[in-house]
Amino acid sequence: MEKYLPILNGCSFFNGMSQQEILSILGCVNAYTVKRDKDSFIFRSGDTTEVMGLVLVGSVFVVQEDVWGHRNIMTKCHPGDLFCEIYASTPGSVLNVSAITVENSTILMMNVKRLLATCSVACEHHQKLIRNLVGVLAGKVLKFNEKITHISKRTTREKLLSYLSRESQRQGKLSFDIPFNRQELADYLCVERSAMSLELSKLKKEGLLDTARNHFVLSAK
Repeated sequence: MEKYLPILNGCSFFNGMSQQEILSILGCVNAYTVKRDKDSFIFRSGDTTEVMGLVLVGSVFVVQEDVWGHRNIMTKCHPGDLFCEIYASTPGSVLNVSAITVENSTILMMNVKRLLATCSVACEHHQKLIRNLVGVLAGKVLKFNEKITHISKRTTREKLLSYLSRESQRQGKLSFDIPFNRQELADYLCVERSAMSLELSKLKKEGLLDTARNHFVLSAK
């Protein structure tokens, strides 16, 4: 586990903790790693879980799918990101999302029930982890609120502009990369890919932006 400490050190869940404290708490939460190939399920909709995942290597989509296969990407998780912690923190809750690897990935699984229960060895950093988990959950709420802001727009054009504007503000520049390809962006914004591609072409002709693959350059007017 020591080889993953640089990633864990940068994870908000372990914020303010020394490497020794991190290694200690991993024992408290029965941590273990799993490796999955690209397009593999970590969790499936309909599951229940007491464990949450933390990406160590690769990346993971948290998605919703209906019975016809229409996909709604909720978020993309990169190394250091947690996923399904809300469900793991709510005993008996049934997942309405699936977690799927975007590429070959290594995932750290941690038992949240062990974290929320009284620590048997009364480790002094236990309460710090709980506070960190609350911070992580609050951050997820803010991210989902952003997504709702984007997809609540009436048109595909407005959804695109809302998302790209927010990404520009978040990264602090007009030239930036996004974490999605075209199909993934369409799935995230809940729009048809063809309609989105058409709007991107129109925006490009109007001089509002330029784009190549997942790179965008916005023109502020």
